[in-house]
Amino acid sequence: MIARIWHGRTKAAQADAYLEFLKERAVPDYQSTPGNRGVFLLHRVEGDEAHFLTLTHWDSLAAIEAFAGADISRAKYYPEDRDFLLEFEPTVQHYELYIGPDKKSE
Repeated sequence: MIARIWHGRTKAAQADAYLEFLKERAVPDYQSTPGNRGVFLLHRVEGDEAHFLTLTHWDSLAAIEAFAGADISRAKYYPEDRDFLLEFEPTVQHYELYIGPDKKSE
């Protein structure tokens, strides 16, 4: 299984609205892609900025490609992100997901 991690920042005052947008628009998009195994939204407010992470789990790199396009290292953005994000980070991170010290997730 592959974990995909994206990071974004908004103004702290927009944090709740952006979280709602993610729940209504991004999460269903992830979940509707075959091979998606889970979506986790993480956020924290730090001063006058809010940081967001999406952590998604995927069956394979091919499943991620079906979601994100041929260059899976590129971040996927929605038109509405322009209303919230302070910058558009160009890339995401991918990691193989392991459970416990000796057992690889299947």
